[in-house]
Amino acid sequence: MFKLAKWMNPWRVALSLVFMALQVVGMLALPTITANIIDFGVAEGDIDYIIRTGVIMLGFTFLTIISAILNVYYGAMESQGLGDTIRRKMFRMVSYFTNEELDKFGTSTLITRTTNDIMQIQFVMMMVIRIMTLAPFLMIGAGIMAFTREPDLAFVFLISMPVLVGLLVLIMRKTSPVFKSLQKKTDKLNRVFREGLTGIRVIRAFNKDEYEKERFDGANWDFAETSIRAHTILAFVMPSMVLAVSVTNILITWFGAQFISTGNMQVGNLVAFMTYAMQIMLGIMMVSFVLFFLPRGQIAAERVLEVLNTPNIIKDPRAPQDLKGTDRVSLTFDQVNYRYPNAEKLALESIDFTLNKGERLAIIGGTGSGKTTLANLIPRLYDIESGSIKVNGIDIRDVKQGALRQLIGFAPQKALLFSGTIRENLKYGRPEATDEEIWEALEIAQGEDFVSSLTDGLDARVEQGGGNFSGGQRQRLSIARALVTKADILIFDDSFSALDFKTDARLREALKPKTQDSAVVIIAQRISTVVDADQIIVLDNGKMVGKGTHDELKRSNRIYKEIIDSQMKGEDI
Repeated sequence: MFKLAKWMNPWRVALSLVFMALQVVGMLALPTITANIIDFGVAEGDIDYIIRTGVIMLGFTFLTIISAILNVYYGAMESQGLGDTIRRKMFRMVSYFTNEELDKFGTSTLITRTTNDIMQIQFVMMMVIRIMTLAPFLMIGAGIMAFTREPDLAFVFLISMPVLVGLLVLIMRKTSPVFKSLQKKTDKLNRVFREGLTGIRVIRAFNKDEYEKERFDGANWDFAETSIRAHTILAFVMPSMVLAVSVTNILITWFGAQFISTGNMQVGNLVAFMTYAMQIMLGIMMVSFVLFFLPRGQIAAERVLEVLNTPNIIKDPRAPQDLKGTDRVSLTFDQVNYRYPNAEKLALESIDFTLNKGERLAIIGGTGSGKTTLANLIPRLYDIESGSIKVNGIDIRDVKQGALRQLIGFAPQKALLFSGTIRENLKYGRPEATDEEIWEALEIAQGEDFVSSLTDGLDARVEQGGGNFSGGQRQRLSIARALVTKADILIFDDSFSALDFKTDARLREALKPKTQDSAVVIIAQRISTVVDADQIIVLDNGKMVGKGTHDELKRSNRIYKEIIDSQMKGEDI
């Protein structure tokens, strides 16, 4: 966990330690001042001494209070600042993850690591700054002060301290593995809960409500049971402390009374010694409290570092080329092969085509033929195994990922909208876009009518994931968002599948004259969507088994004709 401390602000930590030291000075001074008031003021009836010493006592009290407040303030600021830094680094790291790296971790565990795990680190780091530095100095200082005032009573600690330490070590050994397992159970609980939320429609459609409730109840109770067991064991800390303190007080009072009766000890010294004894016990308890939660913080830190230390498979080149310096708009696949991690077979094999400015390329094939995989290769969400992909004549591995993606407008297979307004969503890829450009994109995407019918128009609210719109409306907004970018390359990954045939036809008709400055890639499963493309590629099990126009493929390509027959049922197209 302390590997993460390198991101802490040393000045704030230093200030926290300074105020901690002042707090310790105040805490150690008060018992001695109290003893002096009892022995030299109260015992001798010296009111002036009591007043003078009382003022000093008030001064040290205020010093202790102010130092404690400032220690907590700077400690909290630093621990929260560390959490903020880690969260920003994790978000930036995950933003550049490829699909492969995202699949490796899973969404639920990344959410847990970004929230729960970092909160654990913040909590433990706060206790380390405040307690792990305070407690040792307090124990050492209190021990020295106690031994200095009454060395004859110091043997009491040889009896009580081993009892307390032994009990705390036993409790710690029991709780540490339980707290470690609690983090994994948090992952599982989040995963089941997230699946239940995102898959609610499927769950209801298959009438699996009761099954999912039982599954969630199982994960929830498993988490609760483990948490109860951990905190039940942890509850023995306080009784152990009370037992040790009680034994210490009894021994100090017993032997201290005998020393007072023989004149070898003053009453004030007995009170001071008992206070220092309590401070020593309190220091031990504070350290043990931190040590109980340290394993949780360590596990959380390891999980966070696992994400932060994950090397990006796709990296920017050291000397990137400038894509903006090229006037040519084109997309070229030159004998491209791609294989998913640890897969035996190629997902795409020998893909070869060139698409120029103003042209439309359609890619069609059955489910699992590699259409979406091919689309993901263009913005470099995956890296190819061999061959090359060139955008505007430059290999995409020779340019920065950000620069490449600025030239691409993407409408994914699953339309995803962000919470906000329609205007904010459509300006997502091009913030400087005007309202006129947005309405033009909506007109092309056949979304103008339903957006203009909304009370707030472009300012209409979009709920999380676009849940307040139908599937077709979300898809049209997604297409419009890609069009607003006015990108060199526009990719529509099966984006027309949620549209009816009439809307699909109108959209393609409106799209053609407005994309003369772009190279357009349309991935589809419907023949009607691809018929007017300048070039059609037929994929089958990752292989390019056909390339040409609709008429050419209709005459010569068996698989293309099978797709036509299966969809048109003998009708001519």
